[in-house]
Amino acid sequence: QVQLVESGGGLVQAGGSLRLSCVASDHSASIATMGWYRQAPGKQRELVASATSGNAKNYADSVKGRFTISREYAKDTVDLQMTTLKPEDTAVYYCNLRHVGMNWNYWGQGTQVTVSS
Repeated sequence: QVQLVESGGGLVQAGGSLRLSCVASDHSASIATMGWYRQAPGKQRELVASATSGNAKNYADSVKGRFTISREYAKDTVDLQMTTLKPEDTAVYYCNLRHVGMNWNYWGQGTQVTVSS
């Protein structure tokens, strides 16, 4: 079982920046896709950004150009640098680790991001 621990959430005003971090408890995380999802009240959880074991990246259209996902494979971490934050970015952000072939799908507890206007 892989444990994921997120940090970096908080309150920020519109236009500001915030950096989220996630640490996996198992070095085998390096073979998996890691990413960030978010869920706002009353809305479906959605993919924000992901990065494969080969560092191929995918972003939601709503965050392209504003958010950057990065991994430190040797340290089993994934970060999300968020800039030009908007009130609609307000949500609980969840770290995810997934490997289809190994039937892995792990989630962190979530960290709250609140953007005020």
